[in-house]
Amino acid sequence: MTPFRFLHTSDLHLGRAYGGYPEGIRHRLREARHGAISRLAKAARDGGAGVVLLAGDTFDAETPAPDTLRQALSAMGEERDLTWVLLPGNHDSLAASELWRRIAQDPPGNLMVLTSEVPVALAPDHWLLPAPCTQRRPGRDLTEAMSAPTPQGARRIGLGHGAITDFSGEEGALGIIPPDRAARSGLDYLALGDWHGQMQVTPTTWYSGTPEPDGFKHDAPGSALLVTLGVTAEVTPVETAQFRWRRPALDLLPGEDLTARFADILPQSRARDHLVRLTVTGRLPLADRAALEAALAARAPDFGWFAADLSALGVEALPEDLDQIDRAGALRQAAEVLLAEAGDATLSQSDRDTASAALARLYALSQEVQA
Repeated sequence: MTPFRFLHTSDLHLGRAYGGYPEGIRHRLREARHGAISRLAKAARDGGAGVVLLAGDTFDAETPAPDTLRQALSAMGEERDLTWVLLPGNHDSLAASELWRRIAQDPPGNLMVLTSEVPVALAPDHWLLPAPCTQRRPGRDLTEAMSAPTPQGARRIGLGHGAITDFSGEEGALGIIPPDRAARSGLDYLALGDWHGQMQVTPTTWYSGTPEPDGFKHDAPGSALLVTLGVTAEVTPVETAQFRWRRPALDLLPGEDLTARFADILPQSRARDHLVRLTVTGRLPLADRAALEAALAARAPDFGWFAADLSALGVEALPEDLDQIDRAGALRQAAEVLLAEAGDATLSQSDRDTASAALARLYALSQEVQA
């Protein structure tokens, strides 16, 4: 049997709102998710694949806006040399009957919608064994259906959405899909969605991860999986994302070159397509802490979104440093109180950190006024 190649992806979450971020970046993130459709098509085409498997959660909600749905279907339809295979996930489960009714009304000719667990012929001698999500939390192993018979000698590809390990982090919680589902059901490959980071479970069972990341949980770039079924399953990640979500950490000591340290950990190219959440630890003199805050404020507009957490950065403050704030009066008294609290071993570390941060901020503001 000749090798068969397809692209495995999942969790596009089209229509995600990205609440909590400024409107400008929210708009760009929503557009990047829609743009993932064309990037997936290019990845499939460049890799010699004629089929794109969407393993659930193509839409973020059971009732996506009419334009979100229409534009997604149109984008897939325009890539007419590819077959798109759409599986309901937990966010867009079969319980969203209106969604699937709307899709069935006028689907593009190259879209295969899997709303049943009945095996489907994908290509000659290649069968899909789908496990569409029946509701948000099915509460049972839907992939049992993948043990259904197919013609003798055919390759068997499972397509499902759900947890193998406990993604919630709760102690004692059990996953639903057995990790050996591929072996149990005689699958040549099991394509899964739900986990937004790419993960290999076994050589023949993979989570593709989302093609366009939507948060800081997974530091790797978004990608899809190019799968070639021959004697064995060959799986190759293909990067597809526009944006990178980065969580760099910076531990600083007095006397370090801040410019050089920034160059080491912050993106130096395509900064506009990076969302960065920086954590800074260590200790710095008051003047260096103020310089650090100024440097971060100067860099922040370069990125699509930028935030820095300096709550764990201690300050080394000497009494003479307080002269730079004020030599007398209310500001001097406030600075002295904060300096004392920052070094008070009877206070909690959180309270001492808060006092240090407040002192550093007071110093920085005083320097701005004096300038």
